[in-house]
Amino acid sequence: MPLHVPPAPAPALRTVLTALGSPTAVREARTPSLRAAQGPVTPELPLAVHVLDHATDPGPAATRLAGWRFLIRSGDHAVAAADTMLTPDGWAFSRFFEGPYLPSTERALQQAETLQQPYQPRLLSVPGLYMLTLWLHGDIAADPAEGLPAADDLLIPLAPAPPGISAHRPHRVSELLPVLTLRANHVPLLGSPA
Repeated sequence: MPLHVPPAPAPALRTVLTALGSPTAVREARTPSLRAAQGPVTPELPLAVHVLDHATDPGPAATRLAGWRFLIRSGDHAVAAADTMLTPDGWAFSRFFEGPYLPSTERALQQAETLQQPYQPRLLSVPGLYMLTLWLHGDIAADPAEGLPAADDLLIPLAPAPPGISAHRPHRVSELLPVLTLRANHVPLLGSPA
């Protein structure tokens, strides 16, 4: 079943297009693949990036929209990603980057395309565990900037995942969120015994 990828806010997309058209922004980006790309590069697959602020609290997960991420394609594959963020003045370009989350995101999106149920793809960051997941939201008509992870939504941890959590294994929110909450509550402090 195809994923239902909602459009990003037009101002967020414009900031990425402006940055891609700026030789200074591309040259100063620490993305060798983007600088070396032959031919046109295009921002595709906009994903709302939500942050799980309180993985340590029992009860419903509290998330907030942190920005939008675009995969930057050259030819048939992504060579980089671009992040935007919401500022008091509106959407602003944040950065270009590449690294392990780029191919991991592409792989998770391909996995999601094979599922029987339609989903709206988003990203869910869990900063307390240095973790990023592809969040497959079951309400495909929902505003991508809003909403909480529903119990039957799916989370696909991206690689590298924290120790003990398998990357690219889909989990229902109702199964994975309690594990994340427990793990976040038991992260040892630096210098304390494990």
